[in-house]
Amino acid sequence: MAAMSGLLLRALRAALPAPGALPAVRRLRTAAPRPAFAKELFLGTLRKEEVFPYPEISNEELEEINQFVGPVEKFFSEEVDSKKIDQDAKIPPETLKGLKDLGLFGMQIPEEYGGLGLSNTMYARLGEITSLDGSIAVTLAAHQAIGLKGILIAGSDEQKAKYLPRLASGEHIAAFCLTEPGSGSDAASIQTRATLSEDGKYFILNGSKVWISNGGLANIFTVFARTEVVDKDGQLKDKITAFIVERDFGGVTHGKPEDKLGIRGSNTCEVHFENTKVPIENVIGEVGGGFKVAMNILNSGRFSMGSASAGMIKKLIEMAAEYACTRKQFNKKLSEFGLIQEKFCFMAVKAYVMESMAYLTAGMMDRPGFPDCSVEAAMVKVFSSEGAWACVSEALQVLGGLGYMKDYPYERYLRDSRILLIFEGTNEILRLYIALTGMQHAGKILTDKIKEIKKGNVGLALGEFLSKLRDTMGRRVDYGLVGDRGVVHPSLQESGQKLEENIYYFGTTVRGLLSRFGKTIVDEQLVLKRVADIVINLYAMTAAISRASRSISIGLRNHDHEVLLTNIFCTEAYFKNNYAMAQLQKYADENLDDCIKKAAKQVLEKRAYICSHPLDRTF
Repeated sequence: MAAMSGLLLRALRAALPAPGALPAVRRLRTAAPRPAFAKELFLGTLRKEEVFPYPEISNEELEEINQFVGPVEKFFSEEVDSKKIDQDAKIPPETLKGLKDLGLFGMQIPEEYGGLGLSNTMYARLGEITSLDGSIAVTLAAHQAIGLKGILIAGSDEQKAKYLPRLASGEHIAAFCLTEPGSGSDAASIQTRATLSEDGKYFILNGSKVWISNGGLANIFTVFARTEVVDKDGQLKDKITAFIVERDFGGVTHGKPEDKLGIRGSNTCEVHFENTKVPIENVIGEVGGGFKVAMNILNSGRFSMGSASAGMIKKLIEMAAEYACTRKQFNKKLSEFGLIQEKFCFMAVKAYVMESMAYLTAGMMDRPGFPDCSVEAAMVKVFSSEGAWACVSEALQVLGGLGYMKDYPYERYLRDSRILLIFEGTNEILRLYIALTGMQHAGKILTDKIKEIKKGNVGLALGEFLSKLRDTMGRRVDYGLVGDRGVVHPSLQESGQKLEENIYYFGTTVRGLLSRFGKTIVDEQLVLKRVADIVINLYAMTAAISRASRSISIGLRNHDHEVLLTNIFCTEAYFKNNYAMAQLQKYADENLDDCIKKAAKQVLEKRAYICSHPLDRTF
């Protein structure tokens, strides 16, 4: 297969062997840790060197991924029957075999273990194609984005050598077992327990997990369970530990597949562990360190939802545009009506921005230095999942009644995409994570500044005073994005200025909130939601501006269209951000949080809609 020849390129470029020598595996790139871009936004700081210019891959990597894209696209267009998968609620064995033969079960497993060893950027590119069938996308993601990821990022060399080769080939399928009947978003409250055996050689695992993707197919499970750990004070404490559990260990059973709204072909079921003996060498990382492993697994994979959602939306645009340009009503094509045109602009903008965010984040993650991109990845997930849901609805609306029929794929896309707002961290939880992580970072920096000022650091105190003085007099914000020496192309200057202004005043808004609420900010969820929405928009604006600047600077085709989409998005986001920041001011008339909470409390106290019926009378 032509695609497979491309897999040799990575080994060839990883080293410069002497003539006739065997190609080496790519060396791991290392460097000093890099500062996190998104967290700095909470301080009103723009680290433009982290996001400008937009990331690029080498010509070799581009050639390699393009060689692989063709066969995968061909397989999905010719061999994947999404309608049948949805109806039968099962992926046929021959389809699974085809996916395994293409290497899609080992996309990010290193070549030394039999995988493709793809970078995050290349993984995102293939995600655009695999997302065209929701059930397949979830099966592949559950296997490698979370199922085996613990072994990949925290496993020992022995664990990797033992498990990764058969996981890479698809001979074994992996599943991630965290969620339980009583613990959803509150992962720390799991009850599954692992007890060390008397001889100290095994953990005895007991408990049940729910909604486990690949649960009925998997041979290998990453399982999280409570274990007793002796802390520094010599006290016994319950802490979560991560385990590699083989189905062949015994005591592993699963329930019947769940009958789901969407992604019906993916296997989702309960998994039960009854006195399952797990060797101590199958602990991932340290005993008691499982919660951190779980969070690292989930944090590392979310970015790919951006490229996957964009791939789906681009396909929807093609299908809906074909209909809109041929269907006539009132002697005009649908494509000539302004309200239909608005829908296509909406979909194009969303696809462009989420794609820009995903590949910017992937590029960051692929850099040396192992940067912490967990906040950026969470922002991509929230923006993309909500954008995908909205775009599918708009595409269906273009077709009207036809879109509602099962003869067309729109209703399936609608059902499949709804899960995106729920799994891999609900968007509500992720908004809190984004806001609180950034606020914590800003709070620490600002607290350190205050301590320095109290110690008598006159320069720092003067700098803070002058900054506030400039704010009261009306400052001109300049982060070096625009102007003669700016990194943003002149055609995007206004968008760049809007971004700079938003970032600066977001920093002052965060400072005001920390001063106002202090540590109690953790309980102000409606405040945190707005904070998260603003910073998601800031990252989205940054990604789109950076990408469009690159496109026009190197002369990519249709770069003027990219500039247009970017300017539309940035203008809309700018005004949304300003309104949200106005709502966050103390005593703001725009802020209805107290009224919202009061109304909700009245409903929830009665557990019902409590208004009198409009036909009721008092006389």
